[in-house]
Amino acid sequence: MGERVLLTLWVGGLWVIGYLVTPTLFSMLGDRQLAGNIAGQLFHIISYVGLVCGAMLLLSIFKRLGLHWRIWVLLAMVLLVAIMAFILQPMMQNLKLQGLIEGSPAQAKFGMLHGVSAVLYLINALMGLILVVFGLQKYHK
Repeated sequence: MGERVLLTLWVGGLWVIGYLVTPTLFSMLGDRQLAGNIAGQLFHIISYVGLVCGAMLLLSIFKRLGLHWRIWVLLAMVLLVAIMAFILQPMMQNLKLQGLIEGSPAQAKFGMLHGVSAVLYLINALMGLILVVFGLQKYHK
C-alpha cells in the first residue's frame, strides 16, 4: 500500500507538473520568464520528491524482488532525476542568471540543455507510467 502511494505521488506529480501545469503557466502568463521561473521551481520540487520516493521504493522492493526488471526501471528513473536535478538544472539556472540574450551562444546552449532535459523528463515519466501500469509486485503463476 505504501509503495503504491509513493509511486502515485511521484509519477502523478511528474505528469501533472510537466504536462498540465507547465503548459498552462506558459499559456496564461504574459511573462515567459516568470512562467519559466515558476515551472523551474516546480521541476526542482518534483525532483526532490522523486529522489525521496525513488530511494524509499528502491529499498522497499529490492528486499522483496531482488534484481527484477522493476528495480532496473526504478533505478534508471532515480538516476535520470539526479542528472536533471544536479547537472542540467544548475547549468540552465547559471545560464539564466548570466542573462539570455536573443540569438546569443548562452541562449543556444540553454535551448539545447532544455531540450535534453525535456526528453529525459519524458522518458522518466513514461518509465513511471510503465511501473504504474504493471505495478511494483512480482506475480508468480
